[in-house]
Amino acid sequence: MFPQQQRRRGALALAAGVTLALTAACSSGSDDPATTPDPTGSSTDGAVAAPAGEITVLTWRTDLVEDGTFDRYVSEFKAKYPDVTDVKVEGITDYEGEVKTRMNTEDYGDVLAIVNTVNPDQLPDFFEPLGDQAAMSTEYRMLAPKSFEGKSYGIPVVGNTQGIVYNKKVWADAGITDLPTTPDEFLQDLKAIKDSAPDVDPLYTNYADGWPLTQWESHRGEISADPDFDNLFAQDDAPWAEGTDHYVIDSLLWDAVEQGLTEADPTTTSWEPSKNLLGTGKIGAMVLGSWAIVQMQQAATDSGGSADDIGYMPFPYQVDGTFHAIIGGDYNLGINVHSDNKVTARAWIDWFNHDSGFADDQGGISPLVDSQLPANLADFTAAGVEFIEMNPAPAGKESLLNDIDSAAEIGLWSPDYRKALVDNARGAGEGKSKQEYFDSLDAKWAAARATVAG
Repeated sequence: MFPQQQRRRGALALAAGVTLALTAACSSGSDDPATTPDPTGSSTDGAVAAPAGEITVLTWRTDLVEDGTFDRYVSEFKAKYPDVTDVKVEGITDYEGEVKTRMNTEDYGDVLAIVNTVNPDQLPDFFEPLGDQAAMSTEYRMLAPKSFEGKSYGIPVVGNTQGIVYNKKVWADAGITDLPTTPDEFLQDLKAIKDSAPDVDPLYTNYADGWPLTQWESHRGEISADPDFDNLFAQDDAPWAEGTDHYVIDSLLWDAVEQGLTEADPTTTSWEPSKNLLGTGKIGAMVLGSWAIVQMQQAATDSGGSADDIGYMPFPYQVDGTFHAIIGGDYNLGINVHSDNKVTARAWIDWFNHDSGFADDQGGISPLVDSQLPANLADFTAAGVEFIEMNPAPAGKESLLNDIDSAAEIGLWSPDYRKALVDNARGAGEGKSKQEYFDSLDAKWAAARATVAG
């Protein structure tokens, strides 16, 4: 998330910044010692090392590999750097799982999106430092999550906010005219959709793919409207107690499933078809980051629906009459610490953020300091959403929250604990009630805190 900033209302005007000329780090992979750069990107004879040779880029955006978008990126990058002979792009469907496994070796590409399971204190073991965080912040924002001890190891490709993507026509046809402001109102709206259109899934979990369930975790901090939520979370022995952020978030998911307001058989869901189903009005809503808006609009158009039917609402909870939404970076691009062509890898990252147009194409928030919010967040502006930029952990405690989570074996950013939640809510799990399930999570968390934090 953004470092040391307070939340702001509305369009979040973003101040202009000074472009910082960043140099690539460490070896270019050349066998010629006269052209091998030092960690500043300069060769041993004082010349600046130019991008050359080939690199491999790993990406989770398999759709952009398949539709030729990455071919265009590679062509434009090579046109700017004619000594680059090839950029091999690997699209990976199970990105988190496969890349995590590959990181047990040295073979995980030259440029890759940093997987969420890497703790801050592990970043230096796997990724090349890109520069001093404070200096880089004049050019790039949202650096804090992938920084450690003042060094940044990843730069986000795009920024997102969090909310619920929905089909406006489905909601209007059910007689819903106002945005829900409480979880109970949201559930009532889902019931209205089910009553008016029995063949529509009011809320879709995408349970089978797993990763969409992790999107619910992105809303922590919005219920309390506190940019220090994560730091306080690490001090809490009962984060699922009634009234807490996790209680409100997970109760909404539990209640929707228990009341039959989600898909009938969650084990049969499928991500790609779900986009068309939302676009054509067979699904009412999905909890997803703002990155999904463009994909849903395109899917609506491709499947015979209308992009204008796709809307984006904040999580149904207000503090003092105001909606709040977390804003921060999506996947961060980093450089494999074992890469033998770090100069070209760094050039790719900077080119991707400055010149590819990816953030604009995805309707996302650019990681560049001098950008503005995209038009597809107009719904949030109209709703008066106040954005929250989460504050980073204090020095020396960057990995505390992840360490507690790991010791508790909950997996806040893995789908397993919310899959278990869905299973229990639909009567297919361990047979626990909502309170019993939350109590079990609190017990694990408290025990882990006692071990990790003392």
